[in-house]
Amino acid sequence: MSQKNTKVMRIALLFMAIALFVTTTSLVLIDGKKKNISMDLNGKQIELRTAAATVGEVLAANDVNVQKHDLVEPTVNTPIENDTEIKWQKANKVVIDVDGKTQELWTTEATVNDVLKTAKIEVSTHDEIEPALETKITENQPITIAKAFPVIVKDGGKEHTVWSTQTTVRKFLTDQKIRLSNLDKVEGDTNAKLTASNAVVNIARVEKITDVIEETADFKTKRKTDMTMLKGKEKVVTNGKKGKLQKKFQITKKNGKVVSRELIGKTMVEEPTHKVVHVGAKAPKVEVATATPAIAKASTNTTAKSSSTPARAQVAVSRGNDGEPSGGKEFYANASAYTAYCNGCSGITATGINLRANPNMKLIAVDPRVIPLGSKVWVEGYGYAIAGDTGGAIKGNRIDLHMPTKEAAYSFGRRQVKIKVIN
Repeated sequence: MSQKNTKVMRIALLFMAIALFVTTTSLVLIDGKKKNISMDLNGKQIELRTAAATVGEVLAANDVNVQKHDLVEPTVNTPIENDTEIKWQKANKVVIDVDGKTQELWTTEATVNDVLKTAKIEVSTHDEIEPALETKITENQPITIAKAFPVIVKDGGKEHTVWSTQTTVRKFLTDQKIRLSNLDKVEGDTNAKLTASNAVVNIARVEKITDVIEETADFKTKRKTDMTMLKGKEKVVTNGKKGKLQKKFQITKKNGKVVSRELIGKTMVEEPTHKVVHVGAKAPKVEVATATPAIAKASTNTTAKSSSTPARAQVAVSRGNDGEPSGGKEFYANASAYTAYCNGCSGITATGINLRANPNMKLIAVDPRVIPLGSKVWVEGYGYAIAGDTGGAIKGNRIDLHMPTKEAAYSFGRRQVKIKVIN
């Protein structure tokens, strides 16, 4: 190697040594200016040494693009000192909807609950919040709140209050698991909106039940003609007995109270036994007296009145006992007299006797409730006779004696007599 080349190499090595010295010296000087810092970058912890002058320079050096709403502590213009702690929290846009009213805000809060507190939005345990309060906030996070309000529920007449966020009656019933039968009625439109100022749900509970009751069924009285019995006589052949009738009703109740009762069926459980009465139709046997004149009376009796004019013909009426019987039902009666030829009279009695054809028959008109028709009687001053007729004016203890002529009837007039019912 020549002397010239050796000299050149020595010069190069010298320059290299100088450069290395300068570089090492610069590095020492630069490192001496660096500060130890710690950073919390959106929850990520970093520790480093930096020669940056401000917080903003440090964040930019770590690719952090600070936006207007981000949280930076200390501020970006704060000078860096040794052991500086830097916190950067990225802000997220949040849309809050409260019962349809929305608002937007930027926040660095971590959870939904923290955001609502910052926004001063109060929520109760009955409100519906989506997402849940513990949910972490992300970019463009939507938060929906349905505020609960008290709903008065009148169910079947019973009232209670429920907190709800449902907007319609139908949704409220579903949410509360209130079941309705086909007969139940909800007042108003179930699709109507519920509001805090008009939150009443009225439910009418309707039920229909069947009620069966048992009643007595009355028997009928059947009257049959019996030719073997005298007219005016009656005989009960079969006693009546009430039956049993079952009635079925459909009862409609509203909120437990009966609002209608409808008969839907009848069933005769036990038929009634009808009462059978035989009614006599046989005419009484006529006894013709030969010693005394007989008189007749019409079926419609018109009693001859006593006359103040002296009778042209007098009929003797016995004043004695006339063979008064020892037995029989005895009482006193008001007696008058009549003829078979009075005005409006036909001469046929109520028992079918033609007195005009039997002028010598002794017969009196009676009230059948007091003296049964067909009875044999004894009348003071008149003798034995048949109770064979009735009259419109003959009521109670009153009798009418038939006389052969009007003169005899007028002569008898009116008087009280003793009478005995023999049979």
